[in-house]
Amino acid sequence: MEMERYLGESSSAPANTTNATATPGAAFRVMVVTERLALVALLALLTLLTVVMNGAVIAAICTTKKLHLPANYLICSLAVTDFLVAVLVMPISILYITTETWSLGQIVCEAWLSVDMTCCTSSILHLCVIALDRYWAITKAIEYARKRTARRAAVMVAMAWVISVFISIPPLFWRRREEGGGPQQCIIEHDHVGYTIFSTFGAFYIPMTLILILYSRIYGAAKTLYQKRGSSRHLSSRSTDSQNSLNHCRVTHAFCISDPSNSDNATELERNNITVRMPSIDLEMADSDERNQICTSRERKAARILGLILGAFIVCWLPFFLKELLVGLKMLNSPPYVSDLLTWLGYVNSLINPLLYTSFNEDFKQAFKRLIRCKGHT
Repeated sequence: MEMERYLGESSSAPANTTNATATPGAAFRVMVVTERLALVALLALLTLLTVVMNGAVIAAICTTKKLHLPANYLICSLAVTDFLVAVLVMPISILYITTETWSLGQIVCEAWLSVDMTCCTSSILHLCVIALDRYWAITKAIEYARKRTARRAAVMVAMAWVISVFISIPPLFWRRREEGGGPQQCIIEHDHVGYTIFSTFGAFYIPMTLILILYSRIYGAAKTLYQKRGSSRHLSSRSTDSQNSLNHCRVTHAFCISDPSNSDNATELERNNITVRMPSIDLEMADSDERNQICTSRERKAARILGLILGAFIVCWLPFFLKELLVGLKMLNSPPYVSDLLTWLGYVNSLINPLLYTSFNEDFKQAFKRLIRCKGHT
């Protein structure tokens, strides 16, 4: 019995040693799986939120007649573009990051990269178009109000998409095609330095520069208008009140600040013309200090809105395009996890856009509340 017990202990010793050494490996695998599941859950949540938020903006504009304005058509088109990013681009990216290998074939890879570049570039160019529209609205209020039509908005949207397609198509002509089982990875190639410079500047650096210039001029014009309204406390003439009303409409539409008088531009002009004939008694009787406080408050709110819009855009996209340019110029070798992180940071901009471009407008807030109530009833 003692001999058998000794033999049994001797034979079981290696097995215990194996289990002891295997335990850390199993724990490591469990940790890796847990981290990967957490990452997938986070990316899936971001994708779902992007779909819901942009879908809500599209539904609100389509179902609310008060929002049927050319400026809001641009915001709706931006929401459609970001919705496409969430539906066509982000889910495949989650699959690719999770499996760490490309298993969908060459054709899907080329289509996915092309759609990714086209939609993301179009989203950025939409921000540029919206900035341009707001710049014209505040600097050429009366003249641009007559030109600010749905047809003009459609032309601006079409131009954004055409430019995006021209930027994203060229790689299809020289992208290497794997023989046999297809590619093991699906990434943007940086073989052509000229195209890297062309695409990064066309998709980001030039639009970013234009957006910064436009919004700086918008803020300067808005500040001047606010100061004029504040200094007009010494004047109580009818022409001054009419000009104040016009200036208020210009600033309100430039920043999408919620205001009870937000309406179609033609209606605004009619309202302004009526004001010339029937001056507002409330403005004439308003306390000058209170008016100054209101103007200062609106000026700060305008600055805060611009800061949020520009800050979100630059934080989300500048790291990605800076990496792309440096990699294309052979000045940087970016690890895959860094590329994935910066890519998804850019995707997050598609989630932030509907929040920034609608949350300061009371009409959008009311439309969202109606959508929620309708959803609750159903």
